[in-house]
Amino acid sequence: MKKALLALADGTVFEGRALGYEGETVGEVVFNTAMSGYQEVLTDPSYKGQIVTMTCPHIGNYGTTSEDAESRRIWAEGFIVKEASRLASNWRSRQQLQEYLHGAQIVGIEGLDTRALTRHLREHGSQQGLITHIDGDPSRAVAKAQAAPSIIGRDLAAAVTCKETYRWTEGTGEWTPSLGERIGVGTTRRWHVVAYDFGVKANILRRLVDVGCDVTVVPASATSMEVEALKPDGIFLSNGPGDPEGVPYAIEAMRQLIGRHPIFGICLGHQILGLAMGLDTYKLKFGHHGANHPVMDLRTRKVEITSQNHNFAVKVASSITAIPDRPPVVETSFGQVLVTHLSLNDHSVEGLASVDHPVFSVQYHPEASPGPHDSAYLFSAFIQLMEKQHA
Repeated sequence: MKKALLALADGTVFEGRALGYEGETVGEVVFNTAMSGYQEVLTDPSYKGQIVTMTCPHIGNYGTTSEDAESRRIWAEGFIVKEASRLASNWRSRQQLQEYLHGAQIVGIEGLDTRALTRHLREHGSQQGLITHIDGDPSRAVAKAQAAPSIIGRDLAAAVTCKETYRWTEGTGEWTPSLGERIGVGTTRRWHVVAYDFGVKANILRRLVDVGCDVTVVPASATSMEVEALKPDGIFLSNGPGDPEGVPYAIEAMRQLIGRHPIFGICLGHQILGLAMGLDTYKLKFGHHGANHPVMDLRTRKVEITSQNHNFAVKVASSITAIPDRPPVVETSFGQVLVTHLSLNDHSVEGLASVDHPVFSVQYHPEASPGPHDSAYLFSAFIQLMEKQHA
C-alpha cells in the first residue's frame, strides 16, 4: 500500500498507509474512544474542521449503510485508524469503509500507532495536523500543519447548517431501543418545536418526533423574529462544530428568546445558551469525544454514561474541583442558573438549568447514535417543560 504521513503542528510525525481518497487534508486532530459507530462519527457535523482518530484498533468490520448516516455527508476532515477492515461482516452493510471514504473524497491514514498518538494528544493537547499521501517530506508536512487555521473563533456552524427552513417528520421507527414508554407518542396534542440547525444530527430530530413534536428546522442564522413568526411551543438548539463564540448572531437571538419559550440545548446549543445567559466558554485541552463518558446529575446523584463530542465547555465563576453536595447556583445577567450535571472525568460543566426561565441544556448527546441511551429521558423532560409552560 502507498505510504502516508500524519504530521502534527508540534513537529511530531507518524508514518502509515494511505486510506480513503488520495490527497492531503488538514484539521484539528482529536481522538474518539467509541468502539463502534464510526459512520455516525464521520457524518456528525460537529466534526467539521477536525481529523478524527479512532482509539479502537479495528475499524470498519461491519461496513457502512445509508441508514447509519447522521447527516447528508461526511463532515470530518480526515480519518485515522490503526487497521481498516477490508471485510464487512454485516447483513446491513452496503459498502466497505475504504470505498465509503474514497467515494466521499475523505483522506485517511491507517497502520500507525493510534495508542501512541492518543497518549500524545492527551499530554500535549489537540492540535492542527495534516494527513498526506502525496508529500513524503516530514518537514514540509509539519509546516503545512502549522499553517492550518485554528478552530478558535471560526464560525463553522455556517458551513454545516441547512440553507432554508424545512419540516422533519421521521421518527426512529423500528430501530427505537426499548426505553420504556415513549412519552408523548399518541397524546392528543403535538408540540411544535423550532429546532436551530447548528449541525444537527438526524437522530436528535427523530427523538423529538418520537416524544410528540412537530419539528420545524431553521438555519443557524435564523433571527428571533423569524422564529417567533413560526409560533413555536418550544425551541431546540442543536449540536454543531467549533467555537460557540464564533456564532455571535445565535447568542444574540437566544438573549431575545430566553423567557419567551421553553428552550432545550445540546452540545454547541448548550454553550450558546451559556453565553447568552452571561457565562463564559473555554477550549478544553483535548476535548471529549466518545461514547463512554460518565456524567453525574447533581440533582438526583445518578450517573449517566454518555456520548460526547465537543472541544469547548461552559465555564462558571469558580472552577469545580470536586463533586458538590448540591447543584451550584451561579448568578448571571439572566438571573440564577443551576449547574445540573458534571463530568466525572474532569469536573467540567455538563448541564445547566435556569431558575428563572424554562431553559435547560446539556453538553453531551442524549440521542446517542452512537452510544448509550441513559440520557434519552431529557427529551421527555423537554415535553414536560412545554406542558407546564402551556398549561
